[in-house]
Amino acid sequence: MLFTEYIEQIRQLLDRIQTGQSAAIATAGALVAETLERSGIVHTFGTGHSHMIAEEAFFRAGGLVPVNAILDTRLAFLDGALESTRAEREEGYARSLIERECITPNDIAILISNSGRNTVPIDMALEMKARGLRTIAITNLKQSAGAVSRHPSGRRLFEVVDLAIDTCVAEGDAMLRLENLEQSIGPASTIAGAVIINSIMIEAAALLARSGRSVPIFPSANLGAASDEYIASLYSPFRGRIRCLDKEMTQ
Repeated sequence: MLFTEYIEQIRQLLDRIQTGQSAAIATAGALVAETLERSGIVHTFGTGHSHMIAEEAFFRAGGLVPVNAILDTRLAFLDGALESTRAEREEGYARSLIERECITPNDIAILISNSGRNTVPIDMALEMKARGLRTIAITNLKQSAGAVSRHPSGRRLFEVVDLAIDTCVAEGDAMLRLENLEQSIGPASTIAGAVIINSIMIEAAALLARSGRSVPIFPSANLGAASDEYIASLYSPFRGRIRCLDKEMTQ
């Protein structure tokens, strides 16, 4: 059964992340903790399948509350997968997205792009930095370093952010080769990205807790204890700053 080989490859991938990226993840966690101590929020953004990593950290049971996922229908396949591919290469599109958000210099941005070569994630990082935010990338360093950027500057995502964390996945994302098939199968970047972004948030929460600071963590909305009123109270300090939370709360 080939799927067992896929699972084994994922185990090895997670080992590579733990071994090679622990220092970067710890640094990212410290940056997020500093942001929350300043009453800032974490903005997450990704295009294509990477938008799932941005969503993974948002409104998530066991996740931090002050997270704003910057979401867009064109980039998330809702207007068609091919349209999403066109959109993520569109110069100036990131600026139109960021202008809808409430961004302050006390915030921090996590940008997710496995290839790290498309225009919109790079533009988003540059727009965030221009507004005074520190920036973190979750990206495939080996593949990106060998790729030609589609950004007008010629730079890749890892070259414009303050801190880059490597997904450590195979070039092209897929992990396995099948006999008589030209293309590899078994993508891994979503799993790697989810583990990395959750690890960042866990490290930030641990640092805050050890210093005696309050750590706003979102509970499961399906266990019965988390009423709508309680959830609203958690997000009340961030009213108007998390655009995709609730139209009534963000107005």
